[in-house]
Amino acid sequence: MYNNQHLLKDLKSSVVVFLVALPLCLGISLASGAPLVSGILAGIVGGIVVGALSSSHTSVAGPAAGLTVIVLTAIESLGDFTSFTLAVVVAGVLQIIFGLLKAGKLGAYFPNSVIKGMLAAIGLILILKQIPHFLGIDSDFMGDMAFEQQDGFNTFSEIWYAIQSINVGVIIISFSSLFLMIGWEKMAKKGNKFFQTLPAPLLAVLLGVILNEWVFAENSNLAVGKEHLVALPFEGGFQSFFNSFELPQWSELGNWKVYQVALTLAIVASLETLLSVEAIDKIDPQRRVTNKNRELLAQGLGNTVAGLIGALPVTSVIVRSSANIGSGNASKMSAILHGLWMLLAVSLAPFYLELIPLASLSAILILIGYKLAPPQLFRQMQIHGKEQFLPFIITIFAILMTDLLMGILIGMVAGFFFVIRSSHKKSIVVVNEDSRYLIRFMKDVSFLQKPLMQNILQEIPQGAFVVIDGSNHLQIDRDIIGMIEDFVETSEERSIKCEIVKSSLAMNEYFKA
Repeated sequence: MYNNQHLLKDLKSSVVVFLVALPLCLGISLASGAPLVSGILAGIVGGIVVGALSSSHTSVAGPAAGLTVIVLTAIESLGDFTSFTLAVVVAGVLQIIFGLLKAGKLGAYFPNSVIKGMLAAIGLILILKQIPHFLGIDSDFMGDMAFEQQDGFNTFSEIWYAIQSINVGVIIISFSSLFLMIGWEKMAKKGNKFFQTLPAPLLAVLLGVILNEWVFAENSNLAVGKEHLVALPFEGGFQSFFNSFELPQWSELGNWKVYQVALTLAIVASLETLLSVEAIDKIDPQRRVTNKNRELLAQGLGNTVAGLIGALPVTSVIVRSSANIGSGNASKMSAILHGLWMLLAVSLAPFYLELIPLASLSAILILIGYKLAPPQLFRQMQIHGKEQFLPFIITIFAILMTDLLMGILIGMVAGFFFVIRSSHKKSIVVVNEDSRYLIRFMKDVSFLQKPLMQNILQEIPQGAFVVIDGSNHLQIDRDIIGMIEDFVETSEERSIKCEIVKSSLAMNEYFKA
């Protein structure tokens, strides 16, 4: 039952998500080579449309940094932005079809170690990428996830450049905002209702605005210039805002490139959404499980609307979603409200938004990054053993050194390698004493275990006594059965005595009594 207490939590978290989403929407549209307003529109659609239709109580949708290269290339390929938004509409329709075909079940196949690695990597990237903004270098857009940046630097060289070019005025705002949030959240955890009521990130932003306006009024050289403040692409007013809408170029429906771009967008956006939702479900304090098929339907309808009004494509986004969870949201109403705040703010009060220092927003993102990649997470994964820890670490380094999508792909390959390796070890057990061997099948055995089975049989010495136990109720691939038959047939030549343990309940005819 939804009540006033839930509404208070959702109101608080929606404001935090709005503050986080605003610069990310602008930065992603800038990096994508699209009109700046298209990112804002995508944030509004992701909040209101997708938020209303999704079954997730924690996920927040919006423009994604992982799609920037695809969008940039697609706009260049199609020639103009309105042709691209037509592809977004088609991509939305394809996602709806994916949802109806129940493609959301693919989300269940992502290894847990890779999901946790992705969360930790995004946390580390947030920290590393926000350090330059924290120190006063805003040449790269907020929300960039790629190692190689558009300003010619990479993640680490940008930090070194920022350290050499520290802006004292920005530093004052950055540290003031960060310390305020840390102290405020500590007091809130102690149970003080006053501190629990007001969101710390909102107060950090207000503090940043007040500090900058004060030093500006004093004509101090510590005042932060416009290049370090939020910049919106329109003057304000509903009329100005709605005039920014662009309809798709319907005359391009016969252009095959539109469908090529649409298919790429639909597949990549769907995978990123499934990964994000799977990850967010794991950090939800209430452990609620999202209906993945419905999520694809919601994203598809959201992208259809986004394309119709000239917005960037949307996906579920971990940064916004983790900010939502970290602020203690109660339901998906927080996602809807954040879209509503964005709509009202950019259409009615853009002047006030342009007073916000990027330094305050970078402090918010750094704190979110720390919560996604706390030191205890690394210790927990190490305790779980190398088959969990290595894919976790590989995923982190791959995402840090490439970009989100490529890093996840590398992490998935590593994750599946260790899953198969673990399955190989545990599916066939070999016990030997002197020249007596017992080979027992402990779980279903597929053709992937052929190399393992081949090694086991080849290592059995001449004159051995071998018992092969296939009596358990297991499915054993025909290729494995063939290898056992060949081994038994040639065993006499090697003076090996074989005994096959059978059962009337065995699933394979070879082991059926």
